[in-house]
Amino acid sequence: MRLDDFPRHPLTFGPSPVHHLKRLTDHLGGAQVWAKREDVSSGLAFGGNKTRKLEYIVPDVLAKGADTLVSIGGYQSNHTRQVAAVAAHLGLGCRLVQEKWVPWDDPTNDQVGNILLSRMMGADSRLDPAGFDIGIRDSWKDAIREVEEAGGVPYPIPAGASEHRLGGLGFARWAFEVAEQEQQLGVTFDTIVVCTVTGSTHAGMIAGFAALEEVTGVRRRVIGIDASATIDKTRDQVARIARHTAELIELGRDVRDEEIEVLEGWAGDLYGIPVDSTMAAMAAGAQLEAMITDPVYEGKSLAGLMDLVRSREIPADSTVLYAHLGGQPAINAYHGLWDPA
Repeated sequence: MRLDDFPRHPLTFGPSPVHHLKRLTDHLGGAQVWAKREDVSSGLAFGGNKTRKLEYIVPDVLAKGADTLVSIGGYQSNHTRQVAAVAAHLGLGCRLVQEKWVPWDDPTNDQVGNILLSRMMGADSRLDPAGFDIGIRDSWKDAIREVEEAGGVPYPIPAGASEHRLGGLGFARWAFEVAEQEQQLGVTFDTIVVCTVTGSTHAGMIAGFAALEEVTGVRRRVIGIDASATIDKTRDQVARIARHTAELIELGRDVRDEEIEVLEGWAGDLYGIPVDSTMAAMAAGAQLEAMITDPVYEGKSLAGLMDLVRSREIPADSTVLYAHLGGQPAINAYHGLWDPA
């Protein structure tokens, strides 16, 4: 495997911690549930899964002499917040397009949480009324051109870093990090559960665990819980990025169709809008484990995990690793979710 051949700029504290969710496990009455915490993996503006992806993108930024990172997300994008953090860390400019991806009725939605943090870090964060889509956006292309016309040297980073050619490498490496932690903890995770929208976190895991299988012979089920509410687009993008990442790291075989598992049922009708199962999962994580999840991503993937464990779709004798990807700052833009009464 060629993963070590790609330059990496460390941005995390080291391996993100893994811990047993004992009370949640007891509550569900089935498989043993653990969590790997990308939400506490970095000191850069509350971290999150995109920071791990950016570790492989930064060397390319520096090699190309860029002076401005240009990216895109929703008003409450975790990704753009992490791009802004990396730009501040490197001393680069940052131009962000923040589209109205979530039709959430909150008057502070474009002022608090992730977007506030990005602005605090000096990012030029501009609002755009366009709605949600995981594809390449004209507004992002326009921002890249504006930086160029102003005399800057932009470095384009697409939404979630997912369409970037290196976007899957961070979580391919994550798979091998998990294997090292298993040895330290004396446990083997047969099932991984992760939220998936733009796809490269999940796709990188698929490629990484496939490569790990070639080394160890251990096959794992990597389940992506869709939170996009555009399931076909997400499934296609995950498959494409997984196969591209597998080629990059020279897996030596095709990624099998059965390795690409994106499940629907917890996203609701619209991206970013919590549904009953989201609220129940967020409450369970908080009240049983003091593990805070958000209503856009982690609340939905945790809801999926809980239902799969309860229904025995994930068997009772399984040991499950839940990938907590971060996202808690966005909760500030959903202040009406819990009635103070």
